Amino acid sequence: MQHTVHQLADTIRAAAENNTPLLIRSGGTKDFYGNGPLNPFNTVSPVNPVSPPGILDARAYAGIVDYEPTELVVTARSGTRLADLETELRKQGQMLAFEPPHFGPDATLGGCVASGLSGPSRASAGAVRDFVLGLRMLDGKGDDLSFGGQVMKNVAGYDVSRLMTGSMGTLGLLLEVSLKVLPLPATALTLRFQMSEAEAIKKMNLWGGRSLPVSATCFYEGELTVRLSGAVPAVRAARAILGGEEIIEGRTFWESLREQTHAFFQQGKPLWRLSIKSTIPPLLLPGKQLIEWGGALRWLVADTNAGADTEAVQIAVRKAAQDAGGHATLFRSYGLHTPIFHPLAPAMMNITQRLKEKFDPDRIFNLGRMYPGI
Repeated sequence: MQHTVHQLADTIRAAAENNTPLLIRSGGTKDFYGNGPLNPFNTVSPVNPVSPPGILDARAYAGIVDYEPTELVVTARSGTRLADLETELRKQGQMLAFEPPHFGPDATLGGCVASGLSGPSRASAGAVRDFVLGLRMLDGKGDDLSFGGQVMKNVAGYDVSRLMTGSMGTLGLLLEVSLKVLPLPATALTLRFQMSEAEAIKKMNLWGGRSLPVSATCFYEGELTVRLSGAVPAVRAARAILGGEEIIEGRTFWESLREQTHAFFQQGKPLWRLSIKSTIPPLLLPGKQLIEWGGALRWLVADTNAGADTEAVQIAVRKAAQDAGGHATLFRSYGLHTPIFHPLAPAMMNITQRLKEKFDPDRIFNLGRMYPGI
């Protein structure tokens, strides 16, 4: 396996020497996400308008390096298929608590961490970066670097292990990642309630602030769906308190949200992801909405009917998110040509640019995938 690392490092060094752009890509299940030529619906920020980029694929560097179930820690290579890793964890009665979306059978651990996407349990369990303990990577010079470890601890300066999470491959190539894992819940059930959007937002925040084993929530078209997970007595007690109708196919429902196979995500129109304060009342925006994470995640399928002012819509969406204490991302563009990620404040952009210069001085990795020049 070390031979594979040497080959990847040599490719990086050659690219840096020849000023050749590289696209870090393995399973390709998240090609749609972010700016760049790999996004079939967006051409805002090509990596290099003159020279086509080479592909830096780490799938050959796969497999579990170290797994000690009693310590609740697993270390695996970035090319490891996410499905294979989760299968090994389930054999030990454990899981990736942040429920990462796959978006296809070829999803890898590296793509999971680089994209930084979490599933339905994000509000209750935490985000991807909350579970990253350490990592190994190749920077823009081809240097083999390691950060963090296999325990949770405070660090001085930048926490690079978590800094790499969600960086979309703009800082370096992930080689190995150490993650904290958690036991599978003893039981889980899904309840459904009929109510208005405003009432659902209030209920989600009320229940989220109580000692109830709520592990996921979703509101869509007049229905609030709630998942309870944990010890059997706790789930039974919460079921008695909340009431509602129990849904037999709960697992299928939550998987459809995680993998975006739910009908809401299949409309073929621009999909916005608004991360805001959970207590914000219903957002009056053109299109259909689906709410997750106790009200903190608002998905919007934008109205793009004939004659619709798409520029006005994207301005309204970003302003609504900012006014609500958050930000908006054009998650799936479907032909809407606008920057994908919410504009950064000048101070944050300055920090981001300095990090890019530090880790990728020749700017060869996924240039423009997040922001122009980064």
